[in-house]
Amino acid sequence: MNENGGDAGASGRDDATDPLAGEDLYRVLGPDGSPLPDATVPDLSDEEFRAIYRDLVVTRRFDERAVSLQRQGRIGTYAPCAGQEGSAVGSTHALADRDLISYQYREHGAVVVRDLLSEYLPYWMGHESGTEAIADGNVFPLNIGIAAHLPHAVGAAWAFDYRDEDRVVAAHFGDGATSEGDFHEAMNFAGVFDTPTLFCCHNNGWAISIPESRQTASDTFARKATAYGFDGVRVDGMDPLASYAVTREAAERARGGAESDAVPDPSETDDAPRPSLVEFVEYRFGAHTTADDPSAYRDPDDVEPWRALDPLDRMEAFLRETGRIDDEGVAAVHDEADDVVADAIDFAESVEPDPADMFEHAYAELPPEVRRQRDELLAAVEEHGEDAFLREE
Repeated sequence: MNENGGDAGASGRDDATDPLAGEDLYRVLGPDGSPLPDATVPDLSDEEFRAIYRDLVVTRRFDERAVSLQRQGRIGTYAPCAGQEGSAVGSTHALADRDLISYQYREHGAVVVRDLLSEYLPYWMGHESGTEAIADGNVFPLNIGIAAHLPHAVGAAWAFDYRDEDRVVAAHFGDGATSEGDFHEAMNFAGVFDTPTLFCCHNNGWAISIPESRQTASDTFARKATAYGFDGVRVDGMDPLASYAVTREAAERARGGAESDAVPDPSETDDAPRPSLVEFVEYRFGAHTTADDPSAYRDPDDVEPWRALDPLDRMEAFLRETGRIDDEGVAAVHDEADDVVADAIDFAESVEPDPADMFEHAYAELPPEVRRQRDELLAAVEEHGEDAFLREE
């Protein structure tokens, strides 16, 4: 067992096929999906295990269709998540529905777990109703400004604590966000005021084209938590069960619970909430966004070893090995995923755009110049008809 309660020992596959072999991080499943010798499998029902697998498959299918939709010009620039589903899905299953998720832009699995996919997809088609809908499901609208959402997430967590609400905030961000001042300010505030915050750092090796080695001189991102007076833990983010276990324990800590094996607390504490930093070590199989060409900065051959840790393959192998699913069950899950994603696309494409929406949410009261622009546009639409403003397909 390493200092974070994980076992980085061998699994059923040779270490040469495991990019994380020998790393000091928390794991439950080996690359072949078998629980590691000293691992503790989360105490979940068969239905809960299968639900995690189902959400992984739906997320992957959504990702594939979203990339295709972008290539067809049916949605805007999109951030693919293939390879990173395990951390988003596993961590969200570990939270209560009342807990708030502060979303970066790649954790689509969180939206899938919260059953908000149909409501969410319109965002990528330019409709603000998509972000409004996920907010109703306790998912903050996704953030494009790097790390800019972290102080807000900590503020929400502080408010929950102040009002004695039993809620925590899981704030997701990439490793590149740790170079922004907002990250450090949020971490410092959380540490000083004991806010019930989970800082979820997705270390996929690249901040667009900047490698991890150029992002920090620290040996890990998790270690940055020490400077702010709380604990950090590294976890195999491509292991859905490890992601679940570490997040569950960190959430208990944030609620004021006892220390755990996954997130140790060497300090003397009472039942006060304590934040945690979770570093999900993972890899994105594809591009940073659909506007990116990863072959310009990384060797395509470097991706292949990470495919041995594919979270979908590992979770399916675990379920098969433990008798929780068979060929028929796997096929049923994939069929369901196709239907769920197809329904989401149909719903999103049925949303009727309203030009006035562009002016609705930036100001409480429109400034005169913006009001003039709105009125001019709406008058032109009224005069010439909406068809005159639609792009020909």
